Amino acid sequence: MSEGDKRALRVAVLGCGSVGSQVVRLLQEQSGDLEARIGAPVELAGVAVRRLDSEREVEVPEGLLTTDAMGLVTRDDVDLVVEVIGGIEPARSLIVAALESGASVVTANKALLAEDGPTLFEAADKSDRDIYYEAAVAGAIPILRPLRESLAGDRVTRVMGIVNGTTNFILDKMDTSGAGFSEALEEAQALGYAEADPTADVEGFDAAAKAAILASLAFHSRVTAADVHREGISDVTAADVASARDMDAVVKLLAICELTGDQVAARVHPVMIPRSHPLASVRGAYNAVFVESEAAGQLMFYGPGAGGAPTASAVLGDLVTVARNRLAGTRGSGESAYADRAVMPMGETVTRYHVAIDVEDRAGVLAAVAQAFADQGVSIQTVRQEGRGADAQLVVVSHTATDAALSATVEQLRNMEIVREVTSVMRVEGGDE
Repeated sequence: MSEGDKRALRVAVLGCGSVGSQVVRLLQEQSGDLEARIGAPVELAGVAVRRLDSEREVEVPEGLLTTDAMGLVTRDDVDLVVEVIGGIEPARSLIVAALESGASVVTANKALLAEDGPTLFEAADKSDRDIYYEAAVAGAIPILRPLRESLAGDRVTRVMGIVNGTTNFILDKMDTSGAGFSEALEEAQALGYAEADPTADVEGFDAAAKAAILASLAFHSRVTAADVHREGISDVTAADVASARDMDAVVKLLAICELTGDQVAARVHPVMIPRSHPLASVRGAYNAVFVESEAAGQLMFYGPGAGGAPTASAVLGDLVTVARNRLAGTRGSGESAYADRAVMPMGETVTRYHVAIDVEDRAGVLAAVAQAFADQGVSIQTVRQEGRGADAQLVVVSHTATDAALSATVEQLRNMEIVREVTSVMRVEGGDE
């Protein structure tokens, strides 16, 4: 398309739920601004939905709703496709078909990107079209573009973030009110922060998909959700949160992606993090991503990580970029997987543990517990006893060691006669190691 050609770019939107409806609204309300920023008008070509008669948050112009998503994305007059239906299929087939038909694609589909991103990237390369996906991680927060473009000349060594608002709301409520997990989850559901079935959020599946995307971009290697070690927050207790408070720390579900030697480590699990760390101050359903690189140092990106309007903001930002590229006859940067680094097994990852142990209250117990740590080559940083008699408990925080050595230590403790129960095991991030 020549610079002087002002033919409208036509946009097909797949899905008209909380995000899709806001994309449609913004396309209509901000059409003048979008035209000025892009250099050509943008028109809505159609909106694919499951049912035509469902109630929607936005009024879609007559004649634009369709249940034939495949027919919509393969039309000759569609230049850009926005996919916000989620899931693996039919989203994967629709995106590939759109690219093969000559459309550029903007998607918010973290699950598909984390499971089968290469299929999408290869289809984009073959068709010489863009696929952008800023909205797939952390909603309105611009984090993928900085990793892909702003930090392209730097060496990123670590990305650590709160990338799920539901779990952050629950853990924040447990910290500020003393509530248990179930009580905090019920409040999150009542306020609309958690789904009726919260499994994807509270068991870490959502965060693991986002961690895979972040690790892939940061370390120029293909990382899938299956490569990410995942633990959720359903076993976090009020006692864990109180113990963290005693350490002047908070409990957060973190996605942690690290470059260790020439390997990538990617994990999602609850951690105790010092209140002095910037991520500790992230409250409610907000998200934040903390990036460390060799030249730029430490950077933090913070804001609303979900919701229709914030996510639609990220979608529209990508839409402007791919539309500009379309007008210029160019493409943006595609997949960068040149490093092809291996993923480090979780057992080799270096971390720290906080372990609470119910023990018999008698002489020699502390020495026996310390010996269990020593047997596995794990050094103890701090230890304290809480309670007496039947309520005696030891709380141990280790120095850094491999996760395998720390797990073996916990298993050895569980098999000791003096140990009634290992009541809590949680990793510790930040602070003195």
